[in-house]
Amino acid sequence: MWRWFSLFAIVPLIAALMSGAPVRAERIKDLGNFQGLRANQLTGYGIVVGLAGTGDDSLEYTTQGMKGVASRFGLSLPPGLNPALKNAAAVMITAELPPFAKPGERLDITVAALGKAKSLRGGTLLMTGLQGADGQIYAMAQGNLAVGGLGVSAADGSNITINVPTAGRIPGGATVEKSVDAGFATTPELHFNLAEADLTTVGRLADAINSRLGAGRARAIDAVTVAITAPQGAELRTALMGEIEDLNVQPADAPARVIVNARTGTVVINGAVRIAPAAVTHGKLTVKVSNDLKVSQPEPFSQGQTKVVPKSTIAVDEERNPMFRFGGGASLADIVKAVNAIGASPADLVAILEALKQAGAMKAELIVL
Repeated sequence: MWRWFSLFAIVPLIAALMSGAPVRAERIKDLGNFQGLRANQLTGYGIVVGLAGTGDDSLEYTTQGMKGVASRFGLSLPPGLNPALKNAAAVMITAELPPFAKPGERLDITVAALGKAKSLRGGTLLMTGLQGADGQIYAMAQGNLAVGGLGVSAADGSNITINVPTAGRIPGGATVEKSVDAGFATTPELHFNLAEADLTTVGRLADAINSRLGAGRARAIDAVTVAITAPQGAELRTALMGEIEDLNVQPADAPARVIVNARTGTVVINGAVRIAPAAVTHGKLTVKVSNDLKVSQPEPFSQGQTKVVPKSTIAVDEERNPMFRFGGGASLADIVKAVNAIGASPADLVAILEALKQAGAMKAELIVL
């Protein structure tokens, strides 16, 4: 009988545990990245040719660029010649060199006009070196542009522009010539950096790594970085980093925040926001002034003149909204329900949230974009 009693007591407990909300776990690779394994920005200056009269018009830097291109093939332009280069345009090229990129790999590049070119549609980028922050060339770019915009001009000066015709892309338009040493194979320790600083999450991350690799292998240095003891050698460290990235960690709850975009009127409230007991009333006062014109007609034989006299009307309308109350620990759903009940606009909601914060009833960070 006691065994049956124990069974009936345990079954509801198991059902309660299974019905609870699942624990939210994230892969470590989704929370940040290893130090040193980052992309590098590349830039370059080049010339786009083959334009249908939509290029630069006698710009000095375009002329110098064309002279430099011609000099590669043994051609030299007269010193005083300054041709009208409407079929060519000076451009800036940008690309992103991913980590572990090897010579021979292809990169997508973006090309944008530098001068007064009206459109790069139909143009071809001549071979250009792409430099890193250290001034060294890491890739070479060349190819035909894919431009999504369109610009058309008429002789009378009228024009129409669709999207942005002065910028385009070349898929696979650059070839990597030099790789970047990330340095992760020779550092004393591996450092994993969180995308967002959080003391609780960084501690849980270190605990998860120690549970998998052994005690003392990982330690939290600060709110962002976890230092991991790793063997020397690129192969061993690569395998270790892959194993660490697939571990699951339950991140800490985000701090209470209210995000307000003042330009678009967008208000976002996360689920951690709580409201202390407070009473709120919010009303509107509308003043409307209208000016009408009235004709003043004089009496017969009065020697008066007919005049137009302005007539102003002022109307005041005050919207009366009832006061509503937030109970202690009001959640996001309670806030939305109460605000919708009074029909508050996004601007009104911002005013209410600011007042609640000033009153000390809302313990949340208010961020205005």
